[in-house]
Amino acid sequence: MFEDARTAALEKLSGVVGRVKACAALGVNRATWYRHHRKSPPPPKPVRERRPHPKALTPVEREQVVAKLNGERFKDTAPAEVYATLLDEGVYLCSESTMYRILRKRGEVRERRRQATHPPRKKPELMADAPNRVWSWDVTKLRGPHKRVFYFLYTMIDIYSRYTVGWMITTCESEELARHFIENTVAKQRVDRDQLTIHSDRGAIQTAKSVAVLMADLGVARSHSRPKISNDNPYSEAQYKTIKYRFDYPDRFGSLPHARQWCAEFFDWYHYDHRHSGIGYHTPYDVHHGQAKLVRDLRAKVLADAYNQHPERFVRKFPEPPARPEQAWINRPTDDETAAKELQTQS
Repeated sequence: MFEDARTAALEKLSGVVGRVKACAALGVNRATWYRHHRKSPPPPKPVRERRPHPKALTPVEREQVVAKLNGERFKDTAPAEVYATLLDEGVYLCSESTMYRILRKRGEVRERRRQATHPPRKKPELMADAPNRVWSWDVTKLRGPHKRVFYFLYTMIDIYSRYTVGWMITTCESEELARHFIENTVAKQRVDRDQLTIHSDRGAIQTAKSVAVLMADLGVARSHSRPKISNDNPYSEAQYKTIKYRFDYPDRFGSLPHARQWCAEFFDWYHYDHRHSGIGYHTPYDVHHGQAKLVRDLRAKVLADAYNQHPERFVRKFPEPPARPEQAWINRPTDDETAAKELQTQS
């Protein structure tokens, strides 16, 4: 702001020689003076109305997408899974990214939980390129009807297909039950000797000597996580998170039959209805039993029909269904780790 004396002098001189010469004589920038002495607010900038892109969805189509996503059927389902489910039924509303864009504009997309991160360390590395190559198993507690009453859920998941090849619920955790669980699951899946690796964390029953002897007798290799590193057993941990964050998961189970009934219904949904993001939004049953290619071909046909009806809506490329990974890894090595191992082998 100008000093009072300088301002008074400039005002007095301006009445004699004019504003331009007065500013020049006192060494004051005219724009600065006018900015500090403007009595009326600057005129508002005109607001340009944003016109919708001619290829965009119409308001009616956007409301149809919102109604489908927020409907009773899909209200607890991610947009990517809704997209895959509708493709399987021969329906195409819009792309997955458009669903997210519509929901984001309405403030309906956000992360609800804090995500844990861990520093990289030396880790076990397992790869599966077909079903029944690598399984992951673990045990989690389910709260019973009263305080300090728990039921124990044993699960065995195939990391390639995400199919739960075996599960059981008991009232206790023991080596004998673990051996019974592993032996029955291997027999049910008819796994050949020296074909399968079973991965687990380092719990007491997982590292028990009797369990190790059983696996050796069955011709099954075993693998364990590093101590206190839950990310080394991601498939089981992720499945337990899916179970316990399920919208109808009870705070407590009233009885052992109640827990078994709820889990039976959950695994039916998980195997036959849940489109899993890690396997190209196929169901675990389709991948485990070799039907994923047929489903993907049907999805491609639906997308091709949608492209033929509205090619202007697919700007970047011809639409393709989500790809399914050819391999599933527990701790996939990076390029630097692979090169270091090769160099160590050569030396």
